[in-house]
Amino acid sequence: MIIGTAGHIDHGKTALVQALTGVDTDRLKEEKARGISIELGYAYQPLPNGEVLGFIDVPGHERLVHTMLAGAAGIDFLLLVVAADDGLMPQTHEHLRIAELLGLTRGAVALTKIDRVDADRVAAVSADIAALLATGPLAGLPIFPVSALDGTGIEPLRRHLHAVKTAFPPRATQGRFRLAVDRCFTLHGTGTLVTGTVFAGEVRVGDELCLLPGGQRVRVRGLHAQNRPAELGRAGQRCALNLVGIDKAAIARGDWIVDPALALPVERFDACLTLSPQAPRPLRQWTPVHLHLGAAHRLAHLVRLDGDQLAPGERGWVQLVPERPLGALYGDRFILRDAEARQTLGGGQVLDIQAPARRRRTPERLAELAALGGPEPGERLACLLEHAEFGIDLGELERAWNQPNLHAHRPADCRLIQSGGQTRVLTLAAWEALERRLLDGLAEHHVQSPDELGPDAACARRRWLPRLALPVFESLVAELIERGALKRTGAWLHRPEHDLRLTPAEQASADRILSLLHASPLEPPWVRDLARTLEQEESEVRRLLRRLGAQGRVFQVVRDLCFLPETLARFIEVVRDLEREQGGTRAADFRDRTGLGRKRAIQILEYFDRLGFTRRLQDVHRVRPDSPLAAPGVKIAP
Repeated sequence: MIIGTAGHIDHGKTALVQALTGVDTDRLKEEKARGISIELGYAYQPLPNGEVLGFIDVPGHERLVHTMLAGAAGIDFLLLVVAADDGLMPQTHEHLRIAELLGLTRGAVALTKIDRVDADRVAAVSADIAALLATGPLAGLPIFPVSALDGTGIEPLRRHLHAVKTAFPPRATQGRFRLAVDRCFTLHGTGTLVTGTVFAGEVRVGDELCLLPGGQRVRVRGLHAQNRPAELGRAGQRCALNLVGIDKAAIARGDWIVDPALALPVERFDACLTLSPQAPRPLRQWTPVHLHLGAAHRLAHLVRLDGDQLAPGERGWVQLVPERPLGALYGDRFILRDAEARQTLGGGQVLDIQAPARRRRTPERLAELAALGGPEPGERLACLLEHAEFGIDLGELERAWNQPNLHAHRPADCRLIQSGGQTRVLTLAAWEALERRLLDGLAEHHVQSPDELGPDAACARRRWLPRLALPVFESLVAELIERGALKRTGAWLHRPEHDLRLTPAEQASADRILSLLHASPLEPPWVRDLARTLEQEESEVRRLLRRLGAQGRVFQVVRDLCFLPETLARFIEVVRDLEREQGGTRAADFRDRTGLGRKRAIQILEYFDRLGFTRRLQDVHRVRPDSPLAAPGVKIAP
């Protein structure tokens, strides 16, 4: 359990922690000289059962609230400190609001400096504190009158903290490892060390981790958990990690050390925000704010998603766009302060770290955000699937939620598509709707273009299902073909009832055309030559070639010039060989390998560019890795 202090400057937070633990958390010369805390302080107290109680002591000055927030993000238990002589002060109120906005529900109040006042004053300030807490989530916290100077009341407070720790439920260690860095330094002979609170998961000596948002890989050479050497650190503990593979200069407060699977730099996120009733004015679109998340502090802009502004005391959905990427996951708590960093405006919870930059205020998007508000992973997933017409990338969601076993929570009535290391899930209703959209689109295409067999798969996806992930589309097509609802001829998709059958006369002409193409595969005759040989009109020959092209029996490279598929397959192999040997294909090399003329070689390469097999970069044609034709053995047509 991590206990965090809170309260106004000079109310005795550091002296109280020293009285409880024997540790003076003010370690800097400036702190000693000025008598105030400037940086976060840390103390640990061993318990009789062998466990360790951790303390984070925060500065109370109004100009150091950003430092206070860096320490408050990871605490489990609030120790609110109020001096009996001063009573409630501005930072008492602000620190308490921050604790409530961070979702803290456990705590205690230390009424300090009672040696300076009489019993009536102690009773009056205690009543003020109880009244302040009465309307919030921390209502009813026990109040302990203490004096760090003479030790009065220290032992009852210590016993209470120990009892709370004994009854405190251990934080679940499910999920991948995350540590919010609040300090980084070097020790001679040891190297780079970082300290912070572990938000999730476990870490062991030897683990390979990642710095976020920087992305550098690191290895854990050694660790301390709760100020003790250890082989294992876990969620809810403060840990110090000795890292190999990175310099101190590359790490800053606010960074995260995470499992590599969670190395997801966040450029914007959608969230549920509660604006404090004490906020001075409504928050309008693109309002600049100070964002505090984990130990990070960023300038950011705010976009209201379900309205034009957010009034004090209201709750709503917002998108936050930080000036620089940061680490965040679903459920993380954050605090917003005004542009001048003088006042706490509100706080909230991260909902989606992959928030869209466009179409972010549509009814469909708002329905997704409503679904993300559910408390249980299974409930959230089921609600999201109801609004996901193209399904959900389950692996992506597992990382964003840090929920590695999310697949176990999926509804029973859904489809799971696994391909290329990716797992997507759709409801049966969404799957059936996708089938109807594809089949209806093909039916309409057949009516509008009766002389065409159908589009190829890539064209069909672009026309009717452009937002559908490729693995899901391929599974959809495969299932429809297996069921007999769809047919594939060559590269073309079409309804089974739609076919391009040639009349006996057309078939006879087609046989003669194909014979002529086979007779001269590298220099096929032009349409005018075919028409002269067949003694037919050029328009009739073009129409017949279009039908043969729709069947995948010829390919038109330039107008009125068609090649056989086996000839193009030879050319494709040449391009693959040149890509492997030289890193690309130049027209002269292609000409020499194929025996074509320069003009024809250029025409073939330009056709491959249009086909999406290659991409031209200056005078070199590079094979596109994402092209189906890039893989060895794949043919342009069966």
